[in-house]
Amino acid sequence: MSKLEFTIPGEPHGKGRPRFVRATGRTYTDRTTASYENLVRVAFKNAYPDWVPSPDAVEVFIRTYFPVPQSWSKTKTARALQGWVRKTSKPDLDNIEKAVLDGLNGVTWKDDSQIVAKFSSKAYDEEPRAEVTIIFLEE
Repeated sequence: MSKLEFTIPGEPHGKGRPRFVRATGRTYTDRTTASYENLVRVAFKNAYPDWVPSPDAVEVFIRTYFPVPQSWSKTKTARALQGWVRKTSKPDLDNIEKAVLDGLNGVTWKDDSQIVAKFSSKAYDEEPRAEVTIIFLEE
C-alpha cells in the first residue's frame, strides 16, 4: 500500500457542464474547467515528477478549503475558520470531485474505474486550496 499527498493551490473549481458546437454537434470542456484540470495535473507532477500511473485499486480523499466571504461578521468568520460554519454554496462537491479526478486520470492511475472509494469535504480557511490524499491498494 502506498500513499501520496499533494496540495492544489488556489480556490477549488467544479467541473463545468459540457459545451456543444452547434454546427458539428461536438462537445468540449469549457476553458475554466480545462484550466483547473491542468492545474491539478501540474500540482501532482510537481509533487511526484517521476510517478508512473498505477494499475492498482485507489482510494481518494479530497479536502477543499474556500475563503470566508468578506461580508461576514468577525464572529461568523471566526466560527467558519474553527469549522463550526461549513461551506454550503457552490461549487457542488461532486463537481469538484469530477474536476480533480479527471485531472488525475491517466497521470496518477491508468483509468478512473480503479477508484474504489472516495471522501471529500468543503470548509473555510484563510488559504484556499484542495488537499488530496491518494492511497493505492496493492493487489
